[in-house]
Amino acid sequence: MNKQVIVRSACLALFVGLAGGCATGPGGGSIYVPVGSDDRRSAPEPPRTNIPDEQDEQVWRKSEQPTVTEPDSPSTRAPSYSESGDQLPAAALTLVRDADQRLRQGDSAGAIARLERAQRIAPRSSEVYFKLAEAYVAGDNLGAAEQFTLKGLSLAGNDERMQRSGWLLLADIRRARGNVAGADQAEARAAAL
Repeated sequence: MNKQVIVRSACLALFVGLAGGCATGPGGGSIYVPVGSDDRRSAPEPPRTNIPDEQDEQVWRKSEQPTVTEPDSPSTRAPSYSESGDQLPAAALTLVRDADQRLRQGDSAGAIARLERAQRIAPRSSEVYFKLAEAYVAGDNLGAAEQFTLKGLSLAGNDERMQRSGWLLLADIRRARGNVAGADQAEARAAAL
């Protein structure tokens, strides 16, 4: 019983000590700055009352200071979708080639490990996701294979070659899972490209 009281007291003291430091910035200064103020090391503000006043300045944390940016013109703004998948960096390409060799040797687990590393290097490359799907098909994990194919399709953008290969891969996976209607739908999407 005494140990619990000591542990709780120690935890409470630690919490209070940490929480007390939350309202100060580096060097002990306030972390709050009036909106529109450029001087971050200004004199401390007078204490505020709890009564809201229309003339009071709005106060922001330093980390929450709004930044004013000019809106991009429509001609310079990037589209919100990817027009094409990312190109593979050399390191990711090497890993994909190694994974292909491992798949030919029947080592689907080794291929998946290499492709997951390639995915971390090139997380927006549809080719890596399609290769991961193929490796999961080889490992007889069709659910994961379908999900990786769908992710690859979402990153293929308007690259018709990648989209077509993704839709055909998805059709094969869905057919293997017994989803004939979904497979037909995927094949129709590939044929429409």
